[in-house]
Amino acid sequence: MTIKIIISVGIGILAGIFQRNDLIIENLNSLIDLGLCLLLFFVGIDIGKNKGILGELKKMGGKICILPVSIVAGTLVGGMVASLFIDLTLVETSAVSAGLGWYSLSAIELSKHSAELGSIAFLANVCREIMAIIFIPFIGKHIGHHETIAAAGATSMDTLLPIITKSTNSSVAVVSFFTGVVLSSLVPILVPMIMSFQ
Repeated sequence: MTIKIIISVGIGILAGIFQRNDLIIENLNSLIDLGLCLLLFFVGIDIGKNKGILGELKKMGGKICILPVSIVAGTLVGGMVASLFIDLTLVETSAVSAGLGWYSLSAIELSKHSAELGSIAFLANVCREIMAIIFIPFIGKHIGHHETIAAAGATSMDTLLPIITKSTNSSVAVVSFFTGVVLSSLVPILVPMIMSFQ
């Protein structure tokens, strides 16, 4: 699976460099949305065919909230540790990490403070997503299913949901979607809140 993803991205990069089609470039966002919707549609079918998922979620009860809370805590601690090694303040590294993988929103929000910080947020969160794409199959096979969701962060509900589903199972996909929704809802709150301490 990882090789297929890397090959697909590589072919896309080469096509972008050597085969510049203006029609595709002008409609790139719409095509990405369409492709993502198709992926999510097939993930939905996979979830729907598993009749016991809702029962499993009911059994989990409030425990299902532990995962998004743990992901936020771990990501923020990682951002704080990063401030020891790079030339950014504790608040700035925490705000960048509070993007939780949602590179577009965190970059826009932090660009209000400085273009440099917005660029760092964009690159850091894009790198998180790329690393998650590469490592989720390995994590799912050798470490644990729920840990794949932690690697994806906010993108566990959309972009990386198909990869998580392929690397784990349908019940984990439901937890992944729920976690992604919670994390995506927290990003627009956490980033400005953290920056208010500057």
